[in-house]
Amino acid sequence: MRPKVDEYAPYYQNYIARVSDNVWSVLREQEESFPDFIRHVPLNKAEFAYAPGKWTLKEVVGHVLDTERIMAYRVLRIGRKDETPLPGFEENNYVREAGFAQRSMDSLAEEFYCLRKSNLFLFRSLGEDQLLYRGTASGYNISVRALLFIVAGHLQHHKEIIEERYLFRK
Repeated sequence: MRPKVDEYAPYYQNYIARVSDNVWSVLREQEESFPDFIRHVPLNKAEFAYAPGKWTLKEVVGHVLDTERIMAYRVLRIGRKDETPLPGFEENNYVREAGFAQRSMDSLAEEFYCLRKSNLFLFRSLGEDQLLYRGTASGYNISVRALLFIVAGHLQHHKEIIEERYLFRK
């Protein structure tokens, strides 16, 4: 079941809207399809940024990895009824400090595959009642269920950006 609008901050609506009602199917499908997508990016595009000051394609993939880790951590904390408010994160600082330029696309693809596989173990371990647990992240009320949709939708959002602005496919 889709999260209700009171289960997440308004700025997450864009991600949640990209996901079908069956978030489990989307999360599982992305486990294989996104690494395959990354591995088929032409090597001359890996370091490409579509405008001055924008991230390279490798940095976009790295940002997806960082965000998935942070959202999964939120799932863990809130899913265990930890009521500690969780902070936000400054994505540009994370990308700047990560050194994604030194990584290969294959290593980023493999890391995503392993990360998503691990996260799926966590996500599937949660009972239906735990999916409805709520906590605070970045100053907003958020449910575990919404976080699952955000993980899937965030990836879809950035895959579309890669296709449109880096690979010029749309």
